[in-house]
Amino acid sequence: MKRERGGHEPDTLADVAGGKARGTLFHQQPVNGQAIFMGQCAQRVDDIGGFHGGVRYYDYYRNINRHVAATYNAFMIETRDRHWLYAAVLARSLATGMMGVLLGIYLASAELDAKAIGVVIGLGLAGAASATLVVTFLSDRFGRRRTLLVITALSVLGAFLLAAASSPFVLGFAAFIGMVNGMGRDRGAALVVEQSVLPATARDSQRTLAFAQYNVLQDIGHAAGSLLAAAPTLMQRFTPLDDAQSLRMSILVYAALSLLPFVAYLRLSKRIEVPRSPRTAVSAQTRQVLLKLSGLFAIDAIGGGFLTTALLAYFFYERFGVGIEAIGLLFFAARVANALSHFAAAWLARRIGLVNTMVFTHIPSSFLLLTVPFMPTFPVAAALFLLRESLVEMDVPTRQSYVMAVVRPEERTFASGITHLVRMAGWAVAPAIAGILMTGTSLAAPLVAGATLKILYDLALWRAFRRLRPPEESA
Repeated sequence: MKRERGGHEPDTLADVAGGKARGTLFHQQPVNGQAIFMGQCAQRVDDIGGFHGGVRYYDYYRNINRHVAATYNAFMIETRDRHWLYAAVLARSLATGMMGVLLGIYLASAELDAKAIGVVIGLGLAGAASATLVVTFLSDRFGRRRTLLVITALSVLGAFLLAAASSPFVLGFAAFIGMVNGMGRDRGAALVVEQSVLPATARDSQRTLAFAQYNVLQDIGHAAGSLLAAAPTLMQRFTPLDDAQSLRMSILVYAALSLLPFVAYLRLSKRIEVPRSPRTAVSAQTRQVLLKLSGLFAIDAIGGGFLTTALLAYFFYERFGVGIEAIGLLFFAARVANALSHFAAAWLARRIGLVNTMVFTHIPSSFLLLTVPFMPTFPVAAALFLLRESLVEMDVPTRQSYVMAVVRPEERTFASGITHLVRMAGWAVAPAIAGILMTGTSLAAPLVAGATLKILYDLALWRAFRRLRPPEESA
């Protein structure tokens, strides 16, 4: 049997990958992470089939090494892509969390009434819905990275226009072009593209955890952004700026934060792209599933549109007379509660299933919200609101994971786009109605309407999908 001079015969593939075949395969010791990874891969091959009768030739080892090294490199590229996506969503949600608290108050400082504020918020969400429609059908052919870069550029442009404008018409145009998100939660077109890429970077058993991590970073950004909403108060304290000027400067800070994801997207690899071919035909089974989900998500989205962060901040501002800094702290605590709940959602989903986790955490949160408008003081209302926030977002990573699991991989961009599109449409319609309800009936009316719609959605979702399970629950 031929041996390399100065080398020795390795006993297993793990020996090869671990670097024991010095002088045979490795001209230098591999880095620790690669050696460990390759050793695990090689040992797995060795456990499965051995060397098929004891064949231990040099070329065999060399080919195995090449395959393992290629697998390792692909793994590392996918991991890096996931981390850049995580960085982008963190930066974007930081801007979104800040704007969610400030938008309604900024528009009020421009002398818009509740009805006009609702319309501008709705136009921002309509812009996001329009962008979602475009990326659903074109992003895979146009290029996912290029799509993300264009979306980011438009967001920055809209933010600068918003800061410069004073006319209600120009404010509405800026909100539409910039896809300004008064929800206070990152739910835009970029999310659709990112979530179509994310499942390919994790195994089925780890998919929900990957989405949980993604959403935790979102809520960390939302929480920190809520604290940044105190920027106008700090500017007034340490600079000669007045209320209106400090709010306008804060919008410029939002514009700068919106630019940060651009850097992360530039670092994404070509592996996030899919072959540019004619649009993938969606199977009949997927169409049926998406039709049902979309109808249900529309109900939930309209309920959520009554409960945007901008409108809730306006509610606390008017109902209890609290300042921006108190509202910012409230939403900071709310986003921290959201972030912690995502890990709890991933843990709970492994035990009771994705659909059950979505439904049986969401319903109690809606009942808690119903109590908030009737509380006599801000501290009591805030405590109940925070308890609600510790439950309300547990359906987000589980819902995202569920949608990606029940469709084929090549259908994920379409599925993510369609389900987000109907949600964005619902969010775009509802704020204007909420503004009318606040003006014509009661400040509490949108909270009651939104919570009621969400309860109806949860009951219908459980009835329709409790028997359709993702792969990891069917095994």
